[in-house]
Parts: sequence; structure tokens; C-alpha cells
Amino acid sequence: MLQRTSCVDNIRIKQVTFASTLQIGDSRIINQFSRAIALQREAELFFGSEVNFSSYRAFTSPIPFEPIYEPVAIIRHNIPPLIKVGNIDIKGVSSSSSLHIGNSGHIHSEARVKHIRQLLPYGHEQDIIELNKLR
Repeated sequence: MLQRTSCVDNIRIKQVTFASTLQIGDSRIINQFSRAIALQREAELFFGSEVNFSSYRAFTSPIPFEPIYEPVAIIRHNIPPLIKVGNIDIKGVSSSSSLHIGNSGHIHSEARVKHIRQLLPYGHEQDIIELNKLR
């Protein structure tokens, strides 16, 4: 792997969260994995630990990685071994993402999110209010 010096004058990032990476400089391997279940309910009714990752195919199905057969033409001009960056301004890096200034050998990033929306049948809002009063 080609090694270079990475130089950043100014970087401003508000947040780096959920299996994300901020890397300035070379790296051989970056592995990132994030999973989330976003459960949105119309009424505040909770039963405990009713959400399980293994219950959803989105978390258990293999991700198909098709081989890439496209020809790639590369022209390199590696004069000085320097990566020079002026200013970077980023609001957020999240969910298995990378901000990487430098060389990488291998990066594997995976983010899986299941969104669930549970709506009440029309006219049953009062039933939920009464159930919550019993708790």
C-alpha cells in the first residue's frame, strides 16, 4: 500500500456516530457495522422487549455482492507523497460511514435499518388512553 502524509488545515465536524469513522492518515482495514430498528407508534403503548433483530429478514438476509467486471483505466501522477486538504465542514457522519483522508487497504461498511410504523385503527384512540391509565 502506498504511504503518504495526510495534512488537514481545518476540519469541523458536528457529530460522528453509530459505527462511523473519522480517519486522517492511512489505514489497512476499516470494518463498520450498524443496525437499528426505528419503531414509530401513533400511541404511547409499550410491551417491553417486543423488537428483536433476528425477527426481520432485513437483518438476517445476506447482502448480495456482485463481482465488478467493468474495465478501469488508471493514470497516476504520484509526485509528492502528500495528501493536502484545506477546509472540511461536515454536519454529520453516521450509520457506518467514513470520512477518510488517506490511503485505505480494505473498507467494509454495513448499515441495516428496519422502519416500522404502527398506526391505530380509526376510532380506537380512546381505548389506548384507557389502557395507559391502567398501568
